[in-house]
Amino acid sequence: MASERYNAPVREKHWQKVWEDKGTFLTREDDSRPKRYQLEMFPYPSGRVHMGHVRNYTLGDVMARYMRAKGFNVLHPMGWDAFGLPAENAAMERKVHPAKWTYENIATMKGQLKQMGLSIDWSREFATCDPSYYVQQQRLFIDFFKAGLAYRRTAKVNWDPVENTVLANEQVIDGRGWRSGAVVEQRDLTQWFFKITAYADELLEALDGFAGRWPDFVCTSQRNWIGRSTGQLVTFALQGKLPKNLSTLEIFTTRPDTLFGASFMAISPEHPLAQHLAQHNAGLTDFIDECRKIGTTEEALARAEKKGFDTGIVAEHPLKPGETLPVFVANFILMDYGTGAIFGCPGHDQRDHDFARKYGRPIVPVVLPPGADAATFSVEDEPYIGDGTLFNSQWLDGLSVEAAKDKVAEWLKARGLGERKVNYRLRDWLISRQRYWGCPIPVIHCARCGIVPVPDVDLPVKLPEDATFDRPGNPLDHHPTWKHVTCPTCGGKAQRETDTMDTFVDSSWYQFRYCDPTAATPTNKERIARWMPVDQYIGGKEHAVLHLLYARFFSRGMQATGHWDSNIGEPFTSVFTQGIVVHETYRAETGEWLMPSEIRIEGEGAARTATHLGTGRPVTIGAIEKMSKSRKNVVDPDDIIAHYGADTARLFIVSDSPPDRDIIWTEGGVSGAGRQVQRISRIIDEVVEKAPKPLAKPADFGPEAMELRKAAHKALAAVGQNIEGLRYNVAVAQIYEFLNTLQSLLGKSGQGLDFAIREAGELLVQMVGPMLPHLGEDCWAR
Repeated sequence: MASERYNAPVREKHWQKVWEDKGTFLTREDDSRPKRYQLEMFPYPSGRVHMGHVRNYTLGDVMARYMRAKGFNVLHPMGWDAFGLPAENAAMERKVHPAKWTYENIATMKGQLKQMGLSIDWSREFATCDPSYYVQQQRLFIDFFKAGLAYRRTAKVNWDPVENTVLANEQVIDGRGWRSGAVVEQRDLTQWFFKITAYADELLEALDGFAGRWPDFVCTSQRNWIGRSTGQLVTFALQGKLPKNLSTLEIFTTRPDTLFGASFMAISPEHPLAQHLAQHNAGLTDFIDECRKIGTTEEALARAEKKGFDTGIVAEHPLKPGETLPVFVANFILMDYGTGAIFGCPGHDQRDHDFARKYGRPIVPVVLPPGADAATFSVEDEPYIGDGTLFNSQWLDGLSVEAAKDKVAEWLKARGLGERKVNYRLRDWLISRQRYWGCPIPVIHCARCGIVPVPDVDLPVKLPEDATFDRPGNPLDHHPTWKHVTCPTCGGKAQRETDTMDTFVDSSWYQFRYCDPTAATPTNKERIARWMPVDQYIGGKEHAVLHLLYARFFSRGMQATGHWDSNIGEPFTSVFTQGIVVHETYRAETGEWLMPSEIRIEGEGAARTATHLGTGRPVTIGAIEKMSKSRKNVVDPDDIIAHYGADTARLFIVSDSPPDRDIIWTEGGVSGAGRQVQRISRIIDEVVEKAPKPLAKPADFGPEAMELRKAAHKALAAVGQNIEGLRYNVAVAQIYEFLNTLQSLLGKSGQGLDFAIREAGELLVQMVGPMLPHLGEDCWAR
């Protein structure tokens, strides 16, 4: 019997309707089966689904479907990370309200995601721009504020002069705004912060328990971001006409053993001493203004040319009586790290070495490498940063680095010149954004009462729908009436806070809200206790540090403010970061980038050539890069689904490479996956023809039947183990191996072989079901 070709696009729509009509993926709260909370990072509704989305949600969906098949009650929700600048920019460019732009995009993308056959419980869907969501975020903010976890202070910020808003450090790339490309400025603004530093030690120590469940690079990145270091405070006396409160300079160092190698002092342009001296020194004022154009990030400062300004003030060396060190204001010192001041040891630090060579300061090595000769060892060309023993250090000579640190610490403490201290790179989370399309911060500013939280009965503080976007700056500041209110405490005239929250806030607690998205409070504790933590969280590597760190902070802050009672502490049991989708690039003779759909490829290997379909002219095949609109090397998922079906796209996604690595999207690879879909369909038809219904298990099996049964059960075990380990590509390879065995035996006969073929066919359908859900349903029905 000749099998009909499986019409994937038609059959997939059929099964999607069946699932929707039956409510197949709605999660029941009265289900006694063990729970499984499967979650992927929710998308920003930018307009259309891209291949990165297809990969992310396919990986999660395979696991969700597998766990359902294993007997778990699966929660697999979806929502929208819907606030942010792109919507506001669209409002300005297209003269459309951000809400209209956002919800139209949500409708489009939801339709596309449904075409992928995702087993999502859409009844729990929400967008972070829904007032029903952000009213609960406002309640969380107020509780954080009352608990001292949210506060307001003046801070140095990255200011984008084009976007007219504050940028977080990670949004500054090469000293420019990540969207506008404008050179970022430093400004002093009064901002809102979350006190994430209150949990620095707890956030750090918990990482030790993540081994095997979180990627190593994620844990390492978070450790580095928190940046706990044990060091020494050292006090230097200053000489010069200075007020009493500026007569000493305190520094924090992790290398007190190198103090005898100090050749200069350096302070941040924002240090109180620098600010004081600039009042009477125009040159220093100009230098500080120049420094402010660099940006506030460590990355920006590290790349900038090291520059300094000699203040004329000198510091007395605490270990070498009678010796002084010049004090510079330097552009590479951050006020927010340590004390905003350092001593420079050019012999053992690259940054200090570069600075000393530029400004003619002595370079004296004080740590001797193992086996080196103290009489000849030099670091003129580059500093020595390894281990060794002290020399050129008077009473420290001959000691190891660690022993020298201890001896210096004791010496300084005995003289009241210093003490040991733990320092952190982590800074409190600046959440203020000077924009409209974000969650309003629910406080009121009153000249008499100060900062007053908005009463609960007046929540949510909704965004005004009649905001205008025809001038730079924050539309909430420009609104004629919205910000003017009555103080809820004294009844006097007051103003609303016009800053809105960083969108990272929106995504820091959404995993809790999915447990009960209609709860009248931020969380339903009973549902939280049932579903949290998330068992498997999947998303992009770009969120390995901040999003995950902020979510971990929110879990602790929400526990501290009574929003959940669990002692687990962590929001995600297991985290997986998938690689990106990449594609060749194509360029016309004019230099214009072309889309893959605009060209024709001929030949193989080195003989491959590309031709423009429109002009017939040759096209240059370029490098393989991340799919991007700028390079036009994008493939529209709708085109793939319309031609091959969603299961083909899913199969290519899970079979071509390990999920944690980048995947190269190729037409050949996709068409190959399509052939495998057809092959599985044909084999199932042949199984049905050979054994149209379940058969009684025979008493004995011949060699062919035993071979097939062993292959089937071996494949079943291996596929399950590899799906659970997120080694999907290995699982697919094992399915293909089993397919070969089954296909080779379909035309044979033997004792019990019909039973074995029927059994093998059923197991095959169950194995492919999580990856190819539409085909699996179709084959199971047959």
